[in-house]
Amino acid sequence: MISQQEVKQKLQELVLYAQKNLSIKDADVNYITNQLIDLFHFDSPAEKATSYPENFQEEVLDKIVQYAVENKMIEENEKLLFETKIMGMVSLLPSQTIEKFDAIAANGTIKDATDWFFNVSKASNYIRVKDIAKNIKWSHDGKLGKIDITINLSKPEKDPKQIALEKSRPKSGYPACLLCLENVGYAGHISHPARQTLRTIPMTLNNEAWSLQYSPYQYFEEHLIALCNEHRPMNVTIDTIKRLLDFVDLFPHYFLGSNASLPIVGGSILSHDHYQGGAKVLPMFAAKNKHRYENLKYKDVQIYTINWYNSVVRLESENKENITKQAKEVLDNWFNYSDESVGIIAKEEEPHNAITPIVRKEGNKYIIDMILRNNRTNKEFPDGIFHAAPHLHNIKKEGIGLIEVMGLFILPGRLQKEFAGIEDILTGKTPFDPKELTNPENPLSKHFGMIAQLVNDNGTSCNSVKAKGVITKYVNAACEEILECTAVFKNTEVGQAAFDKFLKEGLSLKD
Repeated sequence: MISQQEVKQKLQELVLYAQKNLSIKDADVNYITNQLIDLFHFDSPAEKATSYPENFQEEVLDKIVQYAVENKMIEENEKLLFETKIMGMVSLLPSQTIEKFDAIAANGTIKDATDWFFNVSKASNYIRVKDIAKNIKWSHDGKLGKIDITINLSKPEKDPKQIALEKSRPKSGYPACLLCLENVGYAGHISHPARQTLRTIPMTLNNEAWSLQYSPYQYFEEHLIALCNEHRPMNVTIDTIKRLLDFVDLFPHYFLGSNASLPIVGGSILSHDHYQGGAKVLPMFAAKNKHRYENLKYKDVQIYTINWYNSVVRLESENKENITKQAKEVLDNWFNYSDESVGIIAKEEEPHNAITPIVRKEGNKYIIDMILRNNRTNKEFPDGIFHAAPHLHNIKKEGIGLIEVMGLFILPGRLQKEFAGIEDILTGKTPFDPKELTNPENPLSKHFGMIAQLVNDNGTSCNSVKAKGVITKYVNAACEEILECTAVFKNTEVGQAAFDKFLKEGLSLKD
């Protein structure tokens, strides 16, 4: 049990931490201290702290939260909500955050400002550094470039009790979604994350009000979100391109891209217009230009296809106006382009063609990668013709959006336990029993094809190192194949001839 005196001291260590890491000013210390002792119903604080433990999370935050559980202030399943509430109380107000950001940018560089904002977002625990460290990550050198793979363990599994509570809770409709600005300071509840530590920076993109924030679960370096201040659906148009270009003018050290705006080929939240970006580290950016086309209309805009798994049109130019016009021609032509010889139909009752655009800047040169997508389905591929094939769904069935098509796979956390089960079969710890493995109640049943292949190729007496290796090799090949599935123009002679035809006929280009 944690005593009252001990938690009082921990609260003082928390205040000192906020002064050192969250830009809290000395003039606000008494105010914050009084807010905290009121929250805990104490009549006075402990003496001011002169230091705090290096392992701040475990020795300070976790103990404060555990005291709240032990004293029935909160339930066990409310620990993260309560921790976020406390950290929100010792963080700068949203307006103070903006003022500090602007002051740093004015007296230094915009990168200095984003460095500060990123570090504060981590220090406040808005970015869950401790949880992110649990993720399992590795890279695979594929035949067309490196692929990064992450098994996402950042978001803890929900237990049945929590799921039942979420279902029983009435829906208020506020905030409208997880990306709305109304989330700033929102207390959250059992089915909506607390956001008292969320801070955003306002910006203007193509004469509209947008905001910058970081993703709480960083999938890559300085993973950020640009969100429209208005709650409206995703839509990729020439205005999207203009906003992306404006963004990299404001933040030239970051890239920014938009998910396609259609199901299957889009992201997980299509109800709110937003983009994702961050530091320029994603694998597709390293892909070399493969074929250059002569641009007769905008001679200062270079157009390439690139040596990558899916179908990408790359534009490069120092002329912002002309690269915008060229991007519009790609958008307009692709949205209406059909070639049934390779399965591409632009629209039926609903549109099928879509584009995932990604913009970055190198010096004065703008680079726009436009990934061509199509979300058609048929009886053979009910989840998408240009989507992960059914035999790959045990690895990744969810939509392949912006991050994955650039070569960074975010695989579900369930795979850690399931791969351990497969390892047990390959090492002989668990018998290979086809009847048991095809039982739908068995969590490994979805992997039966994979298991049967690995057992056939490697037997069931592998050592642990070999078993882990062959599982990883299988996953690497699966992710590479999934990327190839998303190509509307396959990397075959027929597919590349069709790609060439689109560029020449649709965009009036020449070799």
